[in-house]
Amino acid sequence: MPVLLPSGQNTRRGHIQDPASQRLTWSKPPLNVLVIRKIRDETLLEPFKELCRFLVEEKHLMVYVEKKVVDDGSLMKDESFSAIRNQLCTFREGYDDISDCIDLIICLGGDGTLLYASSLFQGSVPPVMAFHLGSLGFLTPFKFESFKTEVDKVFEGNAAIILRSRLKVKVVKGMFQRNEQLFGTQENGIVPHNHINNEAGKITLQLQVLNEVVVDRGPSSYLSNVDLYLDGRLITSVQGDGVIVSTPTGSTAYAAAAGASMIHPNVPAIMVTPICPHSLSFRPIVVPAGVELMITLSPDARNTAWVSFDGRKRQEIQHGDSIKITTSCFPVPSICCHDLVYDWFDSLAQCLHWNVRKKQTRLTDASDSSETEN
Repeated sequence: MPVLLPSGQNTRRGHIQDPASQRLTWSKPPLNVLVIRKIRDETLLEPFKELCRFLVEEKHLMVYVEKKVVDDGSLMKDESFSAIRNQLCTFREGYDDISDCIDLIICLGGDGTLLYASSLFQGSVPPVMAFHLGSLGFLTPFKFESFKTEVDKVFEGNAAIILRSRLKVKVVKGMFQRNEQLFGTQENGIVPHNHINNEAGKITLQLQVLNEVVVDRGPSSYLSNVDLYLDGRLITSVQGDGVIVSTPTGSTAYAAAAGASMIHPNVPAIMVTPICPHSLSFRPIVVPAGVELMITLSPDARNTAWVSFDGRKRQEIQHGDSIKITTSCFPVPSICCHDLVYDWFDSLAQCLHWNVRKKQTRLTDASDSSETEN
């Protein structure tokens, strides 16, 4: 089981713990590893097989993978991998709960693999080690070329950790809206476990979100018109294309594209960013972590709104519905390749080209003087 230990923590009152002191150690060696692979990408087939062989044959671990990954046609045809495949434990998203049996998550792909891994754990999340095998790689600091060495280092412990905060989201809808859009795809009549019917005749969807909650106008040609509450008080009405409520991790995603500032993942905050607001003075704001935001349709809204969570589970929001958002008690412990400062700024430079430009040339000696000779 993983344990986060502060190194050299000063317990005197008023001391602010250095985020760099967040380290991962193991109270006992990890036994069960979840491997998340980006699907529909044939280039990841060989890295996936290499990693599984290493974990099963050399590390003697129990490896969990999603059923649709194991059922991949190319993987099924590989007879040399059949012995390993038969030892893999499979699960189905939304129907099989694996949250209590995983010690470590290893992601192969892009940033979406880490977002997907986060969605599988609605409570406590095991440490996540993400390998950069996708298109962007802002959240995936490890290179796969040296995966054996990197995995061994993590298993030895004392790795740096970024605790990426998540948003706890609750969507409350009326009983008349019980439809496939809310429940999503059902299998054998089973409803996914994150949907709850409460006593007040409402249907509640509860989610943990790593990047952002996006409320937009959907296919309507009218402006989105939603009310934003903070701890029960009406703060403002959002008129425009919509609004983004994001974590610091999500500040470098959709929020950055909409003009927001970028916040380091260790900063405890929630960011509210309007999408194309119909007001020149509506600027992005940052509110303290722990406050409760609520979004509802304005009484005079001409159309409904649509909401999505890390780009998934998109659904319609009507009058009488509400979206409540606050900071989750269950962050995502993301393992650093170097440390939480270097990894973040390196990602800004490499993935977003932050402050990358040609350097100004120095002045020559002849032109260094501000005075000219007569």
